Amino acid sequence: MSPPRPTSASDQPPPRKKSKWDDDPAELAAERERKRVKKAALAARLATEKELASSRGGASPSASASASAASATSREGTPAQLRSEAPVRIRRIPKRGREAHPLLESCRSVYSYERLNEIEEGSYGIVFRARCKTTGDIVALKKLKMDKEKNGFPITSLREIQTLMTVPHENIVRVREVVVGDTLTQVFIVMDFIEHDLKTLLANMPTPFLASEIKTLMLQLLSAIALCHDNWIVHRDLKTSNLLMNNRGQIKVADFGLARTFGDPLGDMTQLVVTLWYRAPELLFGATEYTTAVDMWSIGCIFGELILREPLLPGRGEIDQVNKIFKLLGRPTDELWPNFRKLPNAKSFNVEAAQPFSTLSRTFRYLTASGLDLLQRLLTYDPERRITADEALRHPYFDESPLPKDPSMFNSFPSVASGENGYELV
Repeated sequence: MSPPRPTSASDQPPPRKKSKWDDDPAELAAERERKRVKKAALAARLATEKELASSRGGASPSASASASAASATSREGTPAQLRSEAPVRIRRIPKRGREAHPLLESCRSVYSYERLNEIEEGSYGIVFRARCKTTGDIVALKKLKMDKEKNGFPITSLREIQTLMTVPHENIVRVREVVVGDTLTQVFIVMDFIEHDLKTLLANMPTPFLASEIKTLMLQLLSAIALCHDNWIVHRDLKTSNLLMNNRGQIKVADFGLARTFGDPLGDMTQLVVTLWYRAPELLFGATEYTTAVDMWSIGCIFGELILREPLLPGRGEIDQVNKIFKLLGRPTDELWPNFRKLPNAKSFNVEAAQPFSTLSRTFRYLTASGLDLLQRLLTYDPERRITADEALRHPYFDESPLPKDPSMFNSFPSVASGENGYELV
């Protein structure tokens, strides 16, 4: 028998493959060290408490009696006393079919999901496509950007989760759960995966949406936003890239990172909201108080983009954005928009030099009179006169021929988010 061959470095088993969800190794090591120090401190505290408890056992009867009386009057007790009591049972909500859940539930691990590919990176997170290892469902995981947070959980993410759980609607993206990784910076929102976003779809689809299809998409969008507004929530970032669409003709409003609740009176709110191309004129003019009308202006821009297949008002900056609005709608007047000259930024724009007439009807010359009326009422200068979501849902445009198309009759397209190529009709 030949002697055993000496082992070499090449014979060693390959190192464990790094998980796609793993963070930087140095960061993981630092997190483990923090946990070790915290565990050691807890062990030292427990040992001190045990030592104190044993010393009380040798005290005089009077001291023991007074200690017992103090314990009886304060049932909170020390941590050691609490641990010696019977285990606490989690109280459950009375069962209501599948809606019954414990009051306290821990988050599942992100390793319950297999990462497939990255979809996009935004201001508030990175979105991945993933597969649930248990059910096989394809989902979207949004990893929250926590690296630079110094004051706890980011308010934008709290607002997004709270809003999406407050307004369940078939045309609003659904949050399934929140999962976590190995470190405090690994927090993910698990949502339904939707094949397309409207911006990418409009840029790549071989033929434009039909008039009947645009009506269906607008009705779905207006229905979702009407529910938000009825629940005192303003989205503040509606645009085609935040409207997802599946292959069954159904859109889902997404990205509620800038959404917030409001009250009456409204109070001051930040002006740095809504992507520039979809930003209402009152925001551009520096209004510190605004209403849900800012969402309706954005919907008007989306309506025009669905028809033209390109952004309606693609400004290169705030001044250029206002000039493009003036060119499309004509300059605002005191009759069209009372008191607009009193807004903080009004003097920054040369209103008098703008053209006095609107070119909206010429830009949308193939749109019916009823459709043009809806577009004009969405793109109204005065936010007080701008149409609301509930009013828009009842507009005659949706009752005239051609009627809205059934979503199941829409064409389907390859999904860029899924890594599919080619835009032949499926």
